[in-house]
Amino acid sequence: MDFLQPATWEEALEAKAAARDAVPIAGGTDVMVGMNFGRLRPSLLLDLTRVPELQQWADDDGAVRLGAGVPYARVISELGDRLPGLAMAARTIGSPQIRNRGTVGGNLATASPAGDAHPALLAADAEVEVASVRGTRRIPVTEFYRGVKRSALADDELIAAVRIVPPRGPQQYSKIGTRNAMVIAVAAFGLALHPDRRAVGTGIGSAAPTPRRAPAAEEFLAGELDGLWDSRAELPAATATRFGEMVAAAAAPIDDVRGTARYRVHALSVMARRALTWAWADYRKGDPTCA
Repeated sequence: MDFLQPATWEEALEAKAAARDAVPIAGGTDVMVGMNFGRLRPSLLLDLTRVPELQQWADDDGAVRLGAGVPYARVISELGDRLPGLAMAARTIGSPQIRNRGTVGGNLATASPAGDAHPALLAADAEVEVASVRGTRRIPVTEFYRGVKRSALADDELIAAVRIVPPRGPQQYSKIGTRNAMVIAVAAFGLALHPDRRAVGTGIGSAAPTPRRAPAAEEFLAGELDGLWDSRAELPAATATRFGEMVAAAAAPIDDVRGTARYRVHALSVMARRALTWAWADYRKGDPTCA
């Protein structure tokens, strides 16, 4: 196995163009597991940990541009107030050691349907910035996932960053597993309220071949909230229940060692209902940023 360690972004892109079968590695929390279990045997590893641009985040015309190599621990400590949904998701990931190494960029590159960051990124309408020697492009996260562990990345492209316009309303994230920590999700759900554009964002994880949104549930809830955004009146319980049912209906789960399809559908309905109840309660408190 060959090993390359570029020191600049340009060197990394040139290396990927020259060796398109190279497997990028940053935190290694997915790649090393695959190698240790014999499921992954790359001919070349492309270590991106010395590329400084990937380790940074910055404000970018009203959005947060999160470098692909920023670890989850920094998302929690540095961006918890700006991107609370993503920070909530990050807190559920692995152990402190994993959160110090794992990255959102790596979660996207693996494109597992059970990836913990995906529901929060979907709910927030994130964009994935990818690059090659041919140039840079942005892919809406809804178009990034192409199948089980398959993405829209071309074979000469690397993930540079994730671009997220912080939702103006409350965000929530829920995950259920076979235990409370150090676990792959049985199902996960992300929610973001966008009162500035009278919209709702959702994200479903570990309950379909790819992470996905629940468009019908979003449209239903946006319609139900149409008369409530300004008044911040109490949310009818029936609305939250119906929203949960519609989120569950958007899933396409399977039976596996972690849980049955039936259980995942039920869990999603409960998580979505609770997430909405919590988010709307936060919104009603009158946070001045939620406008």
